[in-house]
Amino acid sequence: MTPTGEVDMPALRNILRFHVESGTDGLCILGTTGEASTLSMAERATVLTAAVEEVKGKIPIMAGVGTIDPEHVKEMTQQAIDVGCDAALVVTPYYVKPPQRGLVKHFLTMAEMGLPVVIYNVPGRTGVDFQSNNLALCADHENIVALKDATGDLDRLEEVRNYVGDKLLLYSGDDSTEAEYVLRGGDGCISVTANVAPAQMHNLIMAALNKDVAEVEKINGPLKELHNNLFCEANPIPAKWAVKRIGKMDSAYCRPPLDELAPEFHSLIEASLTEAGLLLPTQ
Repeated sequence: MTPTGEVDMPALRNILRFHVESGTDGLCILGTTGEASTLSMAERATVLTAAVEEVKGKIPIMAGVGTIDPEHVKEMTQQAIDVGCDAALVVTPYYVKPPQRGLVKHFLTMAEMGLPVVIYNVPGRTGVDFQSNNLALCADHENIVALKDATGDLDRLEEVRNYVGDKLLLYSGDDSTEAEYVLRGGDGCISVTANVAPAQMHNLIMAALNKDVAEVEKINGPLKELHNNLFCEANPIPAKWAVKRIGKMDSAYCRPPLDELAPEFHSLIEASLTEAGLLLPTQ
């Protein structure tokens, strides 16, 4: 966002190029680390179209389409299809706490739209936890392809595998546990830290997929403070400030009711960026 609250298209394109050049394996546009909840449908179309144009098919683009109202989710999914996105990230409807059977119906309905669906389970933000036995009821649909698991519960991985086998790709959505998640058999991560450190996160996950524990520890050690401190205030406030601090955009403005990072956290994020090798100590 610009300081006046407009979508900053030059900054968006610069960040997209940063990710392509850094080896990012896929992009989630308008996910929950973005500010999709405050964008109009016209703004969403502009952002998604720019992403597809800028990336030029070099890496897949997944559009965040989750909200409470199923009809609105359908509308956003159709928009993602129309502009050429490769998949849809569909979060469990938040606040209303639907029953498990309602969640199953919701995801199966969205899968019928025709775009590959990644189910997003993040109970700490939504107030509802999609249980593994019910996830299994969705796993046979050809368009439901993956789970983003942001529970932070490493034991959940084995439980999910027991229910769905290899029918779904399983991605961690929790930076503090993602390396261990992949070492235990997960397929990758959808990361907040990768907004700031895409090359390091790519290398970390590749090492974990290769079961190279020593390399995982070498890469992940300097990132641990950043994983945690990017949540010193509500996501995406610290992440946006960090991306600005490393020089990838000029403004860390967040639309209300969010706000820019409180000044008392600036030194904390700067120290974490320095520890991660993203800032020199004198910068």
